[in-house]
Amino acid sequence: MATNGQKLASANEAQSGAREQLLEAASQIMREGDTIDLSLSELSLRAGLNSALVKYYFGNKNGLMLALLDRDMGKIVVELNALVAKDMPPEEKLRRHISGVIDTYYTFPYLNRLMMRMVRDAAPIEAARIAERYLKPLSDAYDVLIEEGVKAGKFRPVDPQLFYFSVTGAADRFFSARLVLRHCYDQHDISPEMRDAYREHTIALIMRGLLAD
Repeated sequence: MATNGQKLASANEAQSGAREQLLEAASQIMREGDTIDLSLSELSLRAGLNSALVKYYFGNKNGLMLALLDRDMGKIVVELNALVAKDMPPEEKLRRHISGVIDTYYTFPYLNRLMMRMVRDAAPIEAARIAERYLKPLSDAYDVLIEEGVKAGKFRPVDPQLFYFSVTGAADRFFSARLVLRHCYDQHDISPEMRDAYREHTIALIMRGLLAD
């Protein structure tokens, strides 16, 4: 017979599983539909769970969106901070980072649009939290990486803020432009091979503009 502790652990595990199911279902809907809008009925159908659980776990749909942003962006910040701390040439750090950005936006093409909507629509205190937790760490990391490269004589002295927008924009625009691909190039999705080609193209383009002569 299960003990009270085992029953509690099992219940907690079930709750965690349902919460993650809802987040993953929301992520799938936004990836497949190239959108950051979803209905609770669609989410319920995709997750195979009652839509009332959104209120239980997240408070409302906006709370679910914030939780999804926390899930997807948290890993990026942790990985970038770890990369900044590594003992390796600054140009190699940036190549790895740009590669990671391309792979992240391929997996979560909605990510930048979701973050911008959350910052725009959230209450001021929540918008400040998002900026402090995700936008500022990214900006600070670029400051450090660019400064390292300039001091080492590897990079031209470029503006880290403008560099941030260049990298983010290059990734976001490509992976959120499926309608352009469909109507201009008769291509309905981005294949892994196209992602790989775009990754190499973007790294080469950005690094050639950054590296010192």
